[in-house]
Amino acid sequence: MSWYEFAVEFVDDAWPGYSANQRKNVAKALMTATIALLRTPPPARFDPVRVRTALREWAFHAKRRADTTGTPPDIREILGWVERNTRNMSAWEEPEQVDRVLHALGTKLDGTAAAPSSVLRHRRIMNLVIEKAVRRKVLSRNPLPKGKVANAAPSVPAAIDKRSLLNTAQIQSMLAWIGTRRYGHVYQAFFATLCYAGLRPEEAVALRVADLELPAAGALTEDGDPVWGEVIVHEAQPEVGSGWTDSGEPHEERGLKGRPKGDTRTVPLHPDLVALLRALIAKLQLSKGDLLFPGQLKGQMLAGSVLRRIWDKAREDVLPSHVYRSIAGERVYDCRNVCLTNWLNAGIPPATVAYWAGNSVQVLLTVYARCITGREADYLRRAYGTHYYPAG
Repeated sequence: MSWYEFAVEFVDDAWPGYSANQRKNVAKALMTATIALLRTPPPARFDPVRVRTALREWAFHAKRRADTTGTPPDIREILGWVERNTRNMSAWEEPEQVDRVLHALGTKLDGTAAAPSSVLRHRRIMNLVIEKAVRRKVLSRNPLPKGKVANAAPSVPAAIDKRSLLNTAQIQSMLAWIGTRRYGHVYQAFFATLCYAGLRPEEAVALRVADLELPAAGALTEDGDPVWGEVIVHEAQPEVGSGWTDSGEPHEERGLKGRPKGDTRTVPLHPDLVALLRALIAKLQLSKGDLLFPGQLKGQMLAGSVLRRIWDKAREDVLPSHVYRSIAGERVYDCRNVCLTNWLNAGIPPATVAYWAGNSVQVLLTVYARCITGREADYLRRAYGTHYYPAG
């Protein structure tokens, strides 16, 4: 059996049970491995990018491959050549071929090193593929290295880089700038929800008005403080591309990350965020069943590409040039990181922050421990009062 034949069968078997994002990642990993297992480099007439597209978007895409009428002629030619020129599964018994695949999984098209997280993800996928080959007795053993050996997968830094965090003034200035843009009232409220309620982007785009519990305008507690609101988070809709979902929509409806199906969590909403969301609902005249952050096209969710473009433009126009060129707030996801870090620095117990964030306490502290600052003086005062040795 050729590697190409086995890889296609793996995709067809796994497709129904995999999420859209898993399907996409599997296709990327198999694409890379397949190119590394060719008997000879592709002909010069084939554009290298087009070869990768043919493998990722057609060969290892079960739904698109089944619709042969929609396959472009050049894609059919490329895949026919690949099928004829892929090594047999016995190539996995040759150490030099295994090393070649592992090197490819760790290298981008331009020859530079791939991100450790991508390498680790691809290694895990390839391990699943090879284990299946072992179970089917196509291979006698799994040749992929394990443990701390040469060519083992690189370690992925668990903790976030403190330099990626924006400060409060920077966040406020960027949100104010976003609010002045076209459709800025929606984008501003969306990013504010990430920055002050700590939601993941895929959770925020899925919110409905009915998910919110907003106190009446001007409501005060018995102590005279503004009343906080709440949001019940129960759904995530990551954007993976319409070609990879069963529904044909760019977003895939999912439950909460790392939680049982149907699980929910309740997150507090700061009174200022409550006011902002109330104003948005009133301006758009949203009903309970409507998306809280609707896209500009009726009935559609906010597009990730648009959100990334708006965020990057805000960074460029608001932040000093040296900060813009740094990693500070480089990703939309950094908004959530800022919120969780601020909660921890405010002295809120990690168990509470973990619940609000939808993480385990272990993951929370592993990822954010290095960014907990501002309380050292209090800790040192406590330590000073502890006598380790008898006086005199």
